[in-house]
Amino acid sequence: MWKYFYIKPNEIGILYNRSDFKKILQPGTYIYFGRHWQVKTYDLNQPEAKIENLELLLRNHGAELQEHLLIVRTAFNQAALVRCGQTWLSVLPNQLRVFWRGFIEVQAHFFNLETNLELPAEFVQQLRGIILSGIKKFPISEYELGLLYVQNNFVRSLSTGEYAFWSVDRDVSVRTISRLIPNPDFPLEEILIERHPDFVATYCETVQLQSQQVAIARYQGKVIAILPPTSRKLFWQGVEVEVIDISSDAKLPTSLIGELVSGSREVVALSHNYLHLCEVPPQHIGLLYINQEFQTQLPSGKHAWWLFGRSWQTEVFDLRQQTLEVSGQDILSKDKVPLRLNLTAGYRILDPLRAKNGLSDIINYLYKELQFALRGAVGEKSLDALLEDKGAIDRSIFEYIRQKTADYGIEVDSVGVKDIILPGEIKTILSKVVEAEKAAQANVIRRREETAATRSMLNTAKVMEDNPVALRLKELEVLERIAEKIEKIQVNGSLDSILTELIRINRN
Repeated sequence: MWKYFYIKPNEIGILYNRSDFKKILQPGTYIYFGRHWQVKTYDLNQPEAKIENLELLLRNHGAELQEHLLIVRTAFNQAALVRCGQTWLSVLPNQLRVFWRGFIEVQAHFFNLETNLELPAEFVQQLRGIILSGIKKFPISEYELGLLYVQNNFVRSLSTGEYAFWSVDRDVSVRTISRLIPNPDFPLEEILIERHPDFVATYCETVQLQSQQVAIARYQGKVIAILPPTSRKLFWQGVEVEVIDISSDAKLPTSLIGELVSGSREVVALSHNYLHLCEVPPQHIGLLYINQEFQTQLPSGKHAWWLFGRSWQTEVFDLRQQTLEVSGQDILSKDKVPLRLNLTAGYRILDPLRAKNGLSDIINYLYKELQFALRGAVGEKSLDALLEDKGAIDRSIFEYIRQKTADYGIEVDSVGVKDIILPGEIKTILSKVVEAEKAAQANVIRRREETAATRSMLNTAKVMEDNPVALRLKELEVLERIAEKIEKIQVNGSLDSILTELIRINRN
């Protein structure tokens, strides 16, 4: 029995007899006698050879197979890159892979993973855009610095460029840090400082503070960070660090206060965490306490102190004239008339320290004392006395409150009752009393005026009786007043007849 086998130009075959390897068959026609011959063909357009029992064939026929196959066998600490024409393949450790030679160019490159996980730059460029098993790629921008970590342990820094690393049995990662931020969060800063001094010296500024020191970091003239005592921090090189000793004087100069309070939001937030701020307006004064002990008075302006290691307290007092209202006070007068009064007092603080040390609540103290003084002044007088002399209440309260506040450095300048509000029935009674008094006064005045008028008329009559000319003038005056009230007068006879005999008036 003859068997015919045809191998195409783009194929290669392996000849077997009873499953035993005989030889490699190149493209062409082959004739063999016997029924146990068989040929397995492989498409050379697929360079990788998927051959059964490959390990056995290589052990028994390795020399012959190596003429036709590129054998890639990696050890436990090796990896390989295989280029088949324009295609790249990765071979991981402890693998065996073979590729047909001749039809498509095949090359293999081996890498020792014990010595270096990084791929050379020429391979990184050729593998751009290709995803391969076991390889990680990391691009580093021009404004970044990369930190290479293997198994979470820092290895080295990576400058701008493209990088690729074998990541097979070990985790490989790159953490990028922006160079545009002068105070980035370096990963594991303490480890970098302690174990990688070369990296720190090359790229960073290190700040290490003692227990009585604070630091202000500036970049391009702007505050970027405030560091508390005993802190340690990394910055990019180019950052200026000012270390301040706060052991003797923790107060900040005015220029530094403005710089910290008006900076970025992060700096302002840090300022509120690290500083005790106090702003004293004009016409005010502040009191400063350190560890609950009074230290000094503060003039108007902005003041700030470092918080660390001390307890700070400030209180601001207004030195200007102030007004306190005591409203809606219901009090019984001496004659048991219920009254509601509103009181206003003007005061100023002369000695804030005495007021602070002597009183826990200045406003509440003044309010209560004014209440007591008002109740005492009103309760000692009847309603009539209160209404006749309201100033007596003011004087009584003024004398009382001045004595009470003098010992606390507070001066009361004025006290005045604004309103005395009577109950409705009392208002009605007082209205009637006032109405009766006014009516009596009006009646007296009316009688007085009538008497005076009668006396005047009597005197006038006596004058006219003795003087005809005066009588004649009076008559003309009466006639003038009458003429003002009519439109037309008809006179019959002479003017004398008007005055002595008859006056006839026709009113149209």
